[in-house]
Amino acid sequence: MRFYEEMEIGVRRELGSYTFTAEAIKKFAALYDPQRFHLDEEAGRQSLFGGLAASGWHVGSVCMKMLVADAQRQAREALARGEEVAVWGPSPGFRDLRWVRPVLAGDTITFSTAIESKRLSDSRPGWGIMQAASRGVNQRGEEVYSIRATAFVPLRDAPK
Repeated sequence: MRFYEEMEIGVRRELGSYTFTAEAIKKFAALYDPQRFHLDEEAGRQSLFGGLAASGWHVGSVCMKMLVADAQRQAREALARGEEVAVWGPSPGFRDLRWVRPVLAGDTITFSTAIESKRLSDSRPGWGIMQAASRGVNQRGEEVYSIRATAFVPLRDAPK
């Protein structure tokens, strides 16, 4: 995890890809979003989606898992180089969540994130606020998911 001063606007990171299988779609839906078109192939085919569709919350959860895994990987690499690792604060929220196209069983979604803006916090000395846009595209290059998230990021020379 990087410090505020090290973050560059416009820098994009590829997070990885995930294939949404029918089994994974149904398992997630049964636990968290039990709508018929997420649970049953025939109901999915008869819906506006035209097939068994992953819950948008499933797609967002996979993106979050990949964001966290990428941050953990970066932290391990930084520690191996003997560098100090920034410990980020909480997120004050997100906006512009969009499920652009359905994610159907068998689709492979590739996720990425890019820093859009950053500023110093007015209310929390020693912290900056960073906004990043994350997105997912399917195997045809079509955007299926996007979100803008905000996070508190510590300054390198902040009082401890």
